[in-house]
Formats: sequence, C-alpha cells, structure tokens
Amino acid sequence: MLQQETTMGKSLEEVHSSVDTTKQTSFWRRLFSFLGPAYLVSVGYMDPGNWATDIAGGSQFGYKLVWVLLMSNLMAILLQSLSARLGVVRGLDLAQASRETYPPFINVPLYFLAEIAIAACDLAEVLGMAIGLQLLFGMPLLWGVSLTVLDTFLLLFLINKGMRKMEAFVLALVMIIGGAFVIEMFFAKPDVSELVTGFIPSIPNNEALYIAIGIIGATVMPHNLYLHSSLVQSRKIDRTPQGIWRAIKYNFVDSAVALNLALFVNAAILILAAAAFYENGIHTVTEIQDAHKFLAPLLGSKWAPILFAVALIAAGQSSTLTGTLAGQIVMEGYLNLRIQPWLRRMITRLLAVGPALFVIIYFGEDQTGELLVLSQVILSLQLCRDPFDPLCQQQKEDG
Repeated sequence: MLQQETTMGKSLEEVHSSVDTTKQTSFWRRLFSFLGPAYLVSVGYMDPGNWATDIAGGSQFGYKLVWVLLMSNLMAILLQSLSARLGVVRGLDLAQASRETYPPFINVPLYFLAEIAIAACDLAEVLGMAIGLQLLFGMPLLWGVSLTVLDTFLLLFLINKGMRKMEAFVLALVMIIGGAFVIEMFFAKPDVSELVTGFIPSIPNNEALYIAIGIIGATVMPHNLYLHSSLVQSRKIDRTPQGIWRAIKYNFVDSAVALNLALFVNAAILILAAAAFYENGIHTVTEIQDAHKFLAPLLGSKWAPILFAVALIAAGQSSTLTGTLAGQIVMEGYLNLRIQPWLRRMITRLLAVGPALFVIIYFGEDQTGELLVLSQVILSLQLCRDPFDPLCQQQKEDG
C-alpha cells in the first residue's frame, strides 16, 4: 500500500526535499541524484565501536569470525532497505512512525531505549575520536573527548551548506578510511587460504560468542535505521506510484553499494588483526592503543600505525556527525519537540561527552577497549524489536 505524507512535522526540515531528483532524465544522472544517504549511514558501520570488536575478534580467533561480518552485512542491507522504504513511501522517519503507530505507554520506553542505543553509539564514537587524536598527536583522552563538542558546529556548518556538501565531506572521510586499509592489507599480507575458511560458520567458545554479538551490534546499528528513514527524505521525488517505486529501487542500489564498502572496511580491520596479531601469537589485543603500538614492529613499516590513527580519526569524525543527526531525529520524532537546531545538536553531543568523560575519569584510559566492545553488545540488544514495529509493517505493505 502506497501512502502519502502525513501532516506530522518534516524530518530534518533543514534539508527536507532539498535535492531535486525529478529533473533528471537519464538513468545515470537520476541514480547519481539518489546516491548519498546510504554513505552517511555507512559510516556508522565502520565507527570506532566496530574497530574494537573487529580487533578483538581477529586477534583472539584469527579469521574464524569473518562469516559473522558477512551475515551482519546481509542483515544490515535488509533492514536499511526497509528503513529507506519507510521514509520514501510514508514520508516519515522511524521515530515519527513509531509515535504515530504506538500509544504513549509503549512509545515512552521505545524513546528511552533509542536514546540508550544512541548514547552507547556516541560513547564509542567519542572515545574512538579521542583515541585517534591521542595516537597521532599524543593528546590526552580527556582533551580529545572535550574537543568532540566542536563537532556540533562543524555539523551546523556543513548542513547549512546543503545536503550534497555534507555527503561529499563524509564520503571523503570514508575514502580515507578505505584507502588506509587497502595499504594496511598490503603490509599485513594475510593468509588467503585461512581467510577463506573464515566464511564457514563456527563459534569456538563463549568468548567468541560475546564478540560475535558485539560485531552484530556494531554492524547493524539501531540508530542507523532512524537516520536512513530520515535522510532519504532529503530527496524530492515524484509522489506517484511509479516515482515512489523508482525511488525505492535507486535507494536500494545506494544501500547495497555503501554497505558493501563498509563490509570491506570491517573485514579489513578483522583481517589485519588476524594477520598482524593472531598469526604472531598475540591473542590478547583488546585495546585500540595496543593494536596501534604493535603494528609498526609486526608489519615492518612506520607508516602502518600512522595510517591506522588517521583512519581512526576519520571514522570517529564521520560517525559522530551522523550520530548527532540520529539523536536529533529520535528526539523530534518521538517527542515532537521543535527547538533550535544548534541547541538540539548540542544536547545530543553533551549526552555523549558526559558519559565518555565519566568513563575515562572513573575507569581509566586502559579500560576503553573493553567498554567499546560492551557498547556494541548493548547496541545488539536494541535490535530485538517488536514484530509489529513500523519497519515490519512497511515490509507487509510492500508485499
């Protein structure tokens, strides 16, 4: 069933319908006009939380958990496609659809669960960005976490320049991450025959199960479902049945390409950890800082740890931008709360910086790796949604 937009407030109204796809006539121009939202979503699939779970999995179990990444990516493509369909067909993001579908006594817990998921995600992103700054410049973690508040103003600057400018900036960061790991793979020289066996499903022990759950949570991130259903609405489309189905098709292509790029990055991190650490008998690398320290002597290149730190900063910066947008979408959609954009984003950022500062001060810098993995396990628990949620209903309506 194809439904028209409701009278509910527009999702991300600053950029809503700001990219006109109706004027493009050729296939490639039309496809290009739709490409973008999934790349902003994909950075959540290669954020520092993914790094922590992938490094832990690769260093402890070699290539044995590569299949978990592949299965998680297939799940992600399915869920993100449904999320995009929700935004295209109904003109609502997931938070708005939940608010419209459920009574308040269900919506309030859903809102708090969504905020917990975003807080867990932001904690990983903020810590990862701070760790990257520490590795590259020697900056204390407390300073690095405090500097992430400035991301709010960068996001305001980019979104005021238009959706396409922000997408181009994030895509540039994604290319930095991907390029860095292509070079890292050249240094690591993984065992291809062992890598192939990693696609055979197996869980060696309970510790592997814990990390596998973390990988699922780090890959299929709940806040990305809210984000994607909103970002696709930045495209102005023809609201006829033919135009809507065309938008669904192009958004699926966007999702498949972007998420497979994210799969490559995640697999590269796990493979790098397996080749550099597991194959050299180092099976206890749980901290990103330790991974960075061991890379130079193990791979025989001074550039390996530098590329690692640069890619980590790019991953943290890009994912904090999209995480802040997701926080705005959840707050506006569930609460129908309309306040100034800069204030909304500052609140979202402070909700992440506060817990990160507490973690560093109370637990110490040497516990950040374990907390990054734990944050991803929390995210995986958020995926246990009600079977009657708006995404499932959208799937039934689409046939």
